[in-house]
Order: sequence, then structure tokens, then C-alpha cells
Amino acid sequence: MKHAFIDKYSNLDSFIHRLDPRTRILTTLAFVLAVMVTPPTAWLAFVLYFALIASLILLAQLPPRYVLQRSAVILPFVLMIAIFIPFLGQGEVSGSYNVWMWRVSVTHDGLTVLWNVLAKSWLSALGLILLSSTTRFPDLLKGLERLGVPRVMVMILSFMYRYIFVLTDEVMRMRRARDSRSFGGRRLWQIRTVGNMIGTLFIRSYERGERVYGAMVARGFDGQVRTLSHLRLGRADLGFGTAFVTILLVIGLIAAVR
Repeated sequence: MKHAFIDKYSNLDSFIHRLDPRTRILTTLAFVLAVMVTPPTAWLAFVLYFALIASLILLAQLPPRYVLQRSAVILPFVLMIAIFIPFLGQGEVSGSYNVWMWRVSVTHDGLTVLWNVLAKSWLSALGLILLSSTTRFPDLLKGLERLGVPRVMVMILSFMYRYIFVLTDEVMRMRRARDSRSFGGRRLWQIRTVGNMIGTLFIRSYERGERVYGAMVARGFDGQVRTLSHLRLGRADLGFGTAFVTILLVIGLIAAVR
């Protein structure tokens, strides 16, 4: 089965790829934080944020189409939550519409909040995609551990990423086995079959986890993430981090002044 790995382009060679994972993690967090605290009406600031992250994506040699496709995945989920905000907000009415027996009004403040949610979610997604696509997952975990993230959290992320593909294959095999037995019948019978599949998957996952943990302990596992490469902060990391934070501060000042 073909899987879509989040670090698909981490083997490329660019300036962004050569940065220490800790630098990329911290700058990504700084970017997301700066985007989140920007006022909704600071239109120029959002344009500059997009220009900044787009230039880094091009510098990292990531395919723009791939980045856009990955970032667009979150928009339907955000819309499901925020689509009703323009109709529920208070303030100046931008327009009124008849929907069956009801008359709904769209407010200017509600549209501003909707734009704010969509823009910030999309820009944050672009930053996270840049981080995950340029950093090998083991190096990302190592960077998180070196930054002080609890080891338990790091190991949970490690196992989740490693075995989610195994569980996906397990689900696909169970679906093929179900379909080969002429899956159909009444709705109640279908629900019962799906429930049995979920229970079986849980038991198999638990047993697999016990076997894997026992094998790891037998091989001297102590809970520490180990990689073949060693993390080192260099001048390039210091220079990039300083320049990046400076740009964010300048954009923040522009947003505050306007």
C-alpha cells in the first residue's frame, strides 16, 4: 500500500534542510505565534507573512503544488467550524438573505472573524508543512527532545508515526477480507460487522504493541531517542534565527502602526 509520509522531501539539499532541527522548530513556533497574535484587520501583515513563508518554501525547493495541496486539506475542517460566524456576529449588517422561512443577516464583523480564522489557519499550516517536509521525522523527534519536551511525549509521537501506517495496512486487509465475503445485508448487520472489526483492530493493536515493547526492552531500550546524526547549532542557525525573528518583529510593528 502506498503511504504519504509527512517528511517526503526531507532528503533534498537546501539551506533550509541544512539548518539544525531545533532552529526550524523554534522559528516555526515563532511564526505561528506571530500569526496568531496579529489583529484581524492587519491585511498588509498577512500578505507579508505569506510572502515570508512562500519565499522559504521556494528556498527549500519544495514543489508549490504539493504544499498547496497539503495546506488545503485543513480548510474544509476550519470552514465546518467557522462558516456560521458571519451569521452570528454582532455589528454592521453587510447583507440579508432569505433561506426557506428564515431571514439571515451577514455582519461585517462576522466576515472579518471568518477571514481571520481562515487566514491564520492556512498560514500556520504552511509553516508546519515547511517544517515537516524539510525535517526527517527522527531528527524532528531528536530536536523536540533536546528542546526539553518530555521524553514520554516524544516516544508517543515516535510510535504513533511509525505504526499508524502498519495499522492502516491492517485496516485495509480487514476491509478486503470483509468485502470478499460479500459484505452487505441489513443496516443493523453492517453496523455489527464494523463494530466487530473495530474491536478486532484494537485487540491486534494492543497485542502488537506488547510484542514490540518486549522486543525493544530485550534489545536494551531505555526510552531515549537515538539518531545517526548529531545535532549542532552553527553560525547559519544563529544568523537565520536572528533574521527570521527580526522580520517577524518588523511585520508586527507594521501591524501595530496600521
